[in-house]
Amino acid sequence: MNLLSLLFSAAVVAGAQPVEVTTVVSKTMERRTKLPGEFLPFQTVDLHARITGYVEKVHVDRGSMVKAGDVLVELSAPEMTAQLAEANARIQVIESQKAEAEAKVVAAQSTFERIKAASATPGAIAGNELILAEKAVEAARAVVRSHESAQTAARASVDAQRDLMNYLKVTAPFDGVITERYAHPGALAGPGVREAMLRLEQHSRLRLVVAVPEGDVGGIPRGARVPFSVPAYPGESFSGVIARVSRVLDPKTRTMPVEMDVSNPAARLSPGMYPEVGWPMRRARASLMVPPTAIVTTTERAFVIRVNNGKAEWVDVSRGAPQGDLVEVLGALSVGDTIVKRATDEIRQGSPVAGK
Repeated sequence: MNLLSLLFSAAVVAGAQPVEVTTVVSKTMERRTKLPGEFLPFQTVDLHARITGYVEKVHVDRGSMVKAGDVLVELSAPEMTAQLAEANARIQVIESQKAEAEAKVVAAQSTFERIKAASATPGAIAGNELILAEKAVEAARAVVRSHESAQTAARASVDAQRDLMNYLKVTAPFDGVITERYAHPGALAGPGVREAMLRLEQHSRLRLVVAVPEGDVGGIPRGARVPFSVPAYPGESFSGVIARVSRVLDPKTRTMPVEMDVSNPAARLSPGMYPEVGWPMRRARASLMVPPTAIVTTTERAFVIRVNNGKAEWVDVSRGAPQGDLVEVLGALSVGDTIVKRATDEIRQGSPVAGK
């Protein structure tokens, strides 16, 4: 007979009630619960015209798939066309004036060279004539430089006008789908017009927003892949990756919005759908776990029976979530405590017990 058997026999002889015992263990709680979610576009924008003009052509309509850079709307602004023509005409005038000034420089330079050559003969040319000829060359060159400056400024004005006219074509800032069309040919568009022309949304990638209960926000597994299903495709499972946590609770629902990134290249999923998410619940701290049979529940209380120095001690607990063949408990227990595995209220507080 071994030592344990001898001790048990001695306890039985002493009148202690033999009980099957186990220990309180610590375990990180992981489970899944069904939470509702909502799909949102990954990007969405209401498109307005950057400059004032009239809608000439609308190349897309609701449901059109577009690529970044595609021309969506063309505007017309006759006054801008007139301003550009006027600026081009101004350049031509300046170029003509510059050519005339350059010809005068050539003539003045030629006159200066002849006078300079003649001045080599003493008494042939008065001294101030050479100086006047040289000053005439400098003045002609100054006129050319002024025309060059005017030409540069005029060309810059034309380039700016052309850049501005590029805004008469409204392009898509990213790949997506047109979900709303508000503009039609003849409508006025521009910064002063409150209503947008189009709404563009990115559906190839979606945001799935899930409202996580306050008690479970401490264990949100960032980067985890989470499954979900949608009523539109019964029996089919999809998944997304937990990407962003808002870090603020809704005071009305006591939930925290959490965003998942969902790849949607085939556009089978759509914003506005309400999926059911198999949300992973994980406690921020390890939980105390006991067998369900160790918990005694009466009309007044729930408790486990701890074996303390050979005597039964009732310890009040609250039952938590099940995890496999164990259940979470909250109470004045510690990891490693010895408790009665199959407890009953017939084992009275303070009665002698012997574990087996």
